[in-house]
Amino acid sequence: DGMNILFIIVDDLRPVLGCYGDKLVKSPNIDQLASQSMVFSNAYAQQALCAPSRVSFLTGRRPDTTRLYDFYSYWRVHAGNYSTMPQYFKENGYVTLSVGKVFHPGVSSNYSDDYPYSWSIPPFHPSAEKHENDKTCRGKDGKLYANLVCPVNVTEMPGGTLPDIQSTEEAIHLLNTMKTKGQKFFLAVGYHKPHIPLRYPQEFLKLYPLENITLAPDPWVPKKLPSVAYNPWMDIRQRDDVEALNVSFPYGPLPDDFQRQIRQSYYAAVSYLDVQIGLLLSALDNAGLSNNTIVVFTADHGWSLGEHGEWAKYSNFDVATRVPLMFYVPGMTTSPVSQGAKLFPYLDPFSHIGGSAPQGQSKEVVELVSLFPTLAELAGLQVPPACPGTSFGVELCTEGTSIVHYFNVSEGKLEEGCDNTARCFNEEPVAFSQYPRPADSPQWDSDKPRLKDIRVMGYSMRATGYRYTLWVHFDPSNFTADFQDVHAGELYMMENDPNQDYNIYNNTSHGW
Repeated sequence: DGMNILFIIVDDLRPVLGCYGDKLVKSPNIDQLASQSMVFSNAYAQQALCAPSRVSFLTGRRPDTTRLYDFYSYWRVHAGNYSTMPQYFKENGYVTLSVGKVFHPGVSSNYSDDYPYSWSIPPFHPSAEKHENDKTCRGKDGKLYANLVCPVNVTEMPGGTLPDIQSTEEAIHLLNTMKTKGQKFFLAVGYHKPHIPLRYPQEFLKLYPLENITLAPDPWVPKKLPSVAYNPWMDIRQRDDVEALNVSFPYGPLPDDFQRQIRQSYYAAVSYLDVQIGLLLSALDNAGLSNNTIVVFTADHGWSLGEHGEWAKYSNFDVATRVPLMFYVPGMTTSPVSQGAKLFPYLDPFSHIGGSAPQGQSKEVVELVSLFPTLAELAGLQVPPACPGTSFGVELCTEGTSIVHYFNVSEGKLEEGCDNTARCFNEEPVAFSQYPRPADSPQWDSDKPRLKDIRVMGYSMRATGYRYTLWVHFDPSNFTADFQDVHAGELYMMENDPNQDYNIYNNTSHGW
């Protein structure tokens, strides 16, 4: 009857995970999933901002086709009535369910998370979500603040809980309901952390003593970084604890000790998230569903932790665009387990030592826009056709390419006689990302310009060996980029500059 799908989306998670080689983080449950999965180590989002990224991978179209670069339009009205991935599964006999933050809530999903098109029942949002930005962080003076760094006592929180805890409980409830009813499901579960504020149960701080936390390897603003490329992390500055530091705009560095605290809290939030995923996956096991459920784990984009003197997302660098991506496919990435055997027993990050290596790993460059065709193929559905050059009038097509052919192919092997629709193995894959700016130099809305204020678009191409970005004139009234009007460029060669600190764009002939 085809496989169920459990699609886990995390907000603002860069690949700081044991299975990605991070030596500090404790993520035993995600690592355990990786040990049964195909793991992609070079996966990239199409825009490092929540709403545009999610609409892009859920429709299988790039931001220039969804015409969403901010939060303030609904693609079905504003661009084209595009089918979504959950809608496609729903139309193919699946019960489709959404828990937590899957689509970005608000205008960009029609205030309904695109229900009823995408989902069989109204999406679930945790009641604690509305308190995310309340003053719930206790300062040294005992008063409550809306801080960036926010370890909390969960029993003191409104309702005595946190949103991700509620989402896990609801997702487990839905898994058990689907099992009882014997219905084929597509369950998307969206987790908030490590999105700011970095609010998580305070006991997770114990996992990361401050003396073990280093600064970013490159905590300075690169000398040759074009000013248009820099994001001034306004949302960080607006938090009470950061505001109190009076950091100069736009480049003023945060004090070193505070940088370490942010990095410590980001890691703590990741371990808190790992616990939620461990509980969810062990519930999948306990319901007897792990043998016939594909599990996908990814994030909407990454997050800078002080690299290039930047914080948050809002850029085209790897730290903002690179995401974890793994697929557990029963019988394909692992052999089927015997009845009753546990694939995903819950692992406690406080007592579990050591991570697990990925089952399979691909270094091929892939994009989140490819999730839709990939999941369709893995589930045995017809893969949506590739979109024509302009596809505003086409309801069902994808601008991504299924990456299933990377699952079983040894590195670099050429595929014989590949057709035009499949990306051939001898053609180097690249990932495209983009970011809008309102001006050539950092200003208050550089991170999140509204559509009408966009004047420059940074188009970025990531191949195995380099990242190449052009910042060009953009006209928001007709959504056109003028590649003859280049405002700035960036070129980083990965082999000798893996952190993308030395822009050699002006050292090269631009025609290469």
